[in-house]
Amino acid sequence: MLLRFSTFLEEYGSDVFHASRAKELLGTCSFFCLPSLKNGRIWERCISRETSHQCVFMVKIDMSSIECLNPKAQLARNAAALELNISGARGLQEVMKSNLGPKGTIKMLVSGAGDIKLTKDGNVLLHEMAIQHPTASLIAKASTAQDDVTGDGTTSTVLFIGELLKKAEGHVTEGLHPRLITEGFEIAHEKTMALLEEFKRTVTIDRALLIEVARTSLRTKLPQDLADHITECVVDAVLAIRTSENDNEPDLHMIEKQEMHHETNMDTTLIRGLVLDHGARHPDMPKHVSDAYILTCNVSLEYEKTEVNAGLFYKTSAERERLLQAERSFITKRVEKIIELKKKVCDEATDGKKYGFVIINQKGIDPPSLDLLAQNGILALRRAKRRNMERLQLACGGEAVNSVDDLTPEVLGFAGKVYEHILGEDKYTFIEECKDPKSVTLLLKGPNNHSIVRIKDALHDGLRAVYNTLSDQCVVPGAGAFEIAAYCMLKKEAETVKGRARLGVEAYADALLVIPKTLAANGGFDPIETIVKLVDERNASGGEVAVGIDLGSGEPMNAEGVWDNYIVKKNSFSSSCVIACNLLQVDEVMRAGMTNLKTPN
Repeated sequence: MLLRFSTFLEEYGSDVFHASRAKELLGTCSFFCLPSLKNGRIWERCISRETSHQCVFMVKIDMSSIECLNPKAQLARNAAALELNISGARGLQEVMKSNLGPKGTIKMLVSGAGDIKLTKDGNVLLHEMAIQHPTASLIAKASTAQDDVTGDGTTSTVLFIGELLKKAEGHVTEGLHPRLITEGFEIAHEKTMALLEEFKRTVTIDRALLIEVARTSLRTKLPQDLADHITECVVDAVLAIRTSENDNEPDLHMIEKQEMHHETNMDTTLIRGLVLDHGARHPDMPKHVSDAYILTCNVSLEYEKTEVNAGLFYKTSAERERLLQAERSFITKRVEKIIELKKKVCDEATDGKKYGFVIINQKGIDPPSLDLLAQNGILALRRAKRRNMERLQLACGGEAVNSVDDLTPEVLGFAGKVYEHILGEDKYTFIEECKDPKSVTLLLKGPNNHSIVRIKDALHDGLRAVYNTLSDQCVVPGAGAFEIAAYCMLKKEAETVKGRARLGVEAYADALLVIPKTLAANGGFDPIETIVKLVDERNASGGEVAVGIDLGSGEPMNAEGVWDNYIVKKNSFSSSCVIACNLLQVDEVMRAGMTNLKTPN
């Protein structure tokens, strides 16, 4: 490595020995620099080309040990590392900020293949965006984990992490050690969590409250009219699948989301039963069955090859015919047993009603078997999805059978109406009017795929919001009310904190305001003026009223009726504090994977 001495000094800011000799050579001589190790540090032995003097002076270089081990490693240290982390967090924050709240904007995602997706769901954005910045990628993964656990709070988590780092940046640039800031963050976080326990509302969980919770969640993802329409469908779906009044953790997988490209988004509805995305495979089968007994089975009603390799030989055509009849009779006997059960429960009914009979089979049914069933007025569906088999039992009752031996009426389910709906080339089978169904279907309708996918993403958050309310048995006032309350509390508590950690507490308090500020900005109001009004109203009430922002007028309001989930708030603040503290304590960022050790060809 050939360097001018002046360039060498400017680049490394080094300690120079034999300074008198160095001054004589400064700016005129070039040097060969030979690296050597001394006391675990990298030193440079410099030899002048223009003199015979060797070891004229020695220069200490402040290099990372990773560069010694891997010369091709890329790294950033101290202030550069902190700036890298803060810039990544703030960049992601700026992207997500405009999405927050019911007045948030919509992002258009265009894939490499040209596919378009419209969404304002933070979880969808973070999953679909190609994020290359390491810090932004870390925050995105933590935020999507928040959605996986609680179902919401993705955007809020990103904004809060970015704001914590933004507030800390000013103190770090003034010389405050990041460790002191993180200590203040941890103190403030503990006090915020204690306030959350006091701030939550433990109220009677009824349908009216669940509708308010679901509406709050869905309005942040969908237009107001559509959100209000879907809200009742979501709440009724969750209430329907509860096994009892005390079941506070219903299985949301028992709610099927079936898409249908038909009519408008406002025609999305709740089916108290099941909708299957296929129909009968025989033209003579009935298209509409009333008062139907339903047999759910996993029985093969088609010819199958033997599991072991066997050879059957025949000498004449008569023997071949008998062989085929024997194979056919094996399946026919199974079908006849089902037909006998149908005659027993339908044709021999004592109440004089006319009942129908439906078979839903997970395995196949061959054409001869379909023909036999059609001749007896039985509607048969084959190749039903495995996930629908359990739902069928919960919706219609009965039991799924794996054999047709010893069939009894007790294994049958019942539905008031089963009918086939044809839409273009697609067939749908509706199973409705079930008795106390514990599995239901949300039928998503829309004119195009964009709108249906958007509704489907919103339904995920709406269902989890209702589930979280049942699980927590409490709610938290929304519209930025908790953030305002925590800000006012921390400003008072900061006066009791001694030392420079107080600055971290104040920075945490100021960062909390990013949520109400963003809500106000997205609603078209002045953020500073709105925050001043909210804080004044909170202080005027003596801290007794949950004061949030009315996005219709920009004025303070009682946030009762706009509800957030307790578990979402708790997880969001906890993960945000941990990630922000970890990023502030990073003093070196290395890109030194094994691929960097490879030399180019």
